[in-house]
Formats: sequence, structure tokens, C-alpha cells
Amino acid sequence: MKGKYLIVDKAILPDYFEKVIEARTLLRDGKFQNVSEAVKEVGISRSTYYKYKDFVFSPSDSNIGRKALISIMLEDKKGALSEILNFLYSVECNIITINQNIPINEVASIIISMDISDTKTPIEEILVNLKTVKYVVSSKLVALE
Repeated sequence: MKGKYLIVDKAILPDYFEKVIEARTLLRDGKFQNVSEAVKEVGISRSTYYKYKDFVFSPSDSNIGRKALISIMLEDKKGALSEILNFLYSVECNIITINQNIPINEVASIIISMDISDTKTPIEEILVNLKTVKYVVSSKLVALE
């Protein structure tokens, strides 16, 4: 296995991992002044917080996950790619590469790699909103680095 990180759906993880992130966010945002208050608010022990606080992150609060690879199926229409690029620009994604295949049955396959380190929008929200862009048939996340 390459690297030391895994991308795992939080649905299969114990809920205390998410609560550690929540407690850290409460502290960072100044809603609580000390760890004891924050962990009490989210419902975990101090020992659980300290055990995992340096190991559990959401993609939006770390430098992990700053590059994304997305696959898009796009109607073969003039300006279709431009619509996607304008949307990605609006959410502050920086395009690294675009690979567009020839349309088959009036649908083109596009792979876009992008730097998402400057965007304030979570990748999940970008993908949901991308599906509403004109001419987009489907979109999915292929990889996150």
C-alpha cells in the first residue's frame, strides 16, 4: 500500500472520530476556551480527544486532499466545456489538466485534475453542484490526494 493515509467513508467509522473533529473546530473557532468544555459539549472523553486529535482530519481542515481528479460525462454541445470551467473558476478551483475524449452517442467523457487548496467549498458540494451545470450528464470523484 502506498502512503500512510486512507480515504474512508465516515459511515463505517466510530462516531467519536467525527466528535474529535467537532471538538477541535469548537476550540479553533473560540466557542470554548478549554478542551474539557469542548469534549463535554460533543460527548467524548478528554482521553479520546487527546488520543485522536492529531490523527483525524476532515479534508477541508488539512493539507491532505488538495488535488482532486473528477470524471464528467458531458453533452456534445458548443460551450459545454466552457460552462464547466466557469463553474470551477467560480468555486476557486485551479485546473491542472483536462483530458476530453471524442463524443460517443453525443456524450463526451472528460477527466479534470485540479488543485482545490484555495477553494472554500467542500469537494462534496462541488460535485453536487457540478451536476446542475448546463450540459453535465454526470460527474464523480475519481481520486483525492
